[in-house]
Amino acid sequence: MNTAARFTEIDRLKFLLDSLRPLPEHTVRTLHEQQVLEWTYHSNAIEGNTLTLKETKVVLEGITIGGKPLREHFEVINHKEAIDYVEAIVHNEEALSEWRIKSIHQLVLKNIDDRNAGQYRQENVVIAGAEHLPPDDIKVPDAMAGLIERYSGSGELHPVECAARLHVDFVGIHPFVDGNGRTSRLLMNFELMRRGFLPVIIPVENRLAYYDALDTAHTRGDYSLFIELVANLEQATLERYLRIVQGATDTNR
Repeated sequence: MNTAARFTEIDRLKFLLDSLRPLPEHTVRTLHEQQVLEWTYHSNAIEGNTLTLKETKVVLEGITIGGKPLREHFEVINHKEAIDYVEAIVHNEEALSEWRIKSIHQLVLKNIDDRNAGQYRQENVVIAGAEHLPPDDIKVPDAMAGLIERYSGSGELHPVECAARLHVDFVGIHPFVDGNGRTSRLLMNFELMRRGFLPVIIPVENRLAYYDALDTAHTRGDYSLFIELVANLEQATLERYLRIVQGATDTNR
């Protein structure tokens, strides 16, 4: 399926899901809880967090896992707070800005690296395992201003493509010393949710394909692999929600 056909199918599935609203309250709540858990687990696992899905669930419930670093616990707690913040921005229909990106990042690194949380890097960095070299730190403010300007003018793109490009371009700048990956996935899902789509979760099992697609976009200017990856995940997520919601709707009749 080519990209245009994929977007058409995604739009069709979204229309079907929207036609079922209001969705059953209990179903919405349980789907959201599962979404937050899986999003937090996979996004952290991609970055090397060793907590399992079940351990992540326990930490979200306020319990400490023996033998696991405190940092990994904070990564779970922080990510949940960052999701809450992104959802609040979406609910309040607030525009994306550099200030809000810094606020998201501040939550991601809270109690882990407070000195750099929410602050653009003031040193040069490399992305481990990637060919792409992010811009010098002195160019980061201008690069981020340019990112917001491009994003603000991308309304003609399909929301899934816009979200994918926002992720790619943000990671390419790598504006923070740490936490760029988690922040980029939060920004991608901000754009999807803002436009009425479901957030997508990149499985840790797909980490290699995910990194390869990012590096292809950064080094060759070819976003197609990454857009396809996000589009496939969006379609699968919509299909999953429809199966569950339609089942719940039939049960409640």
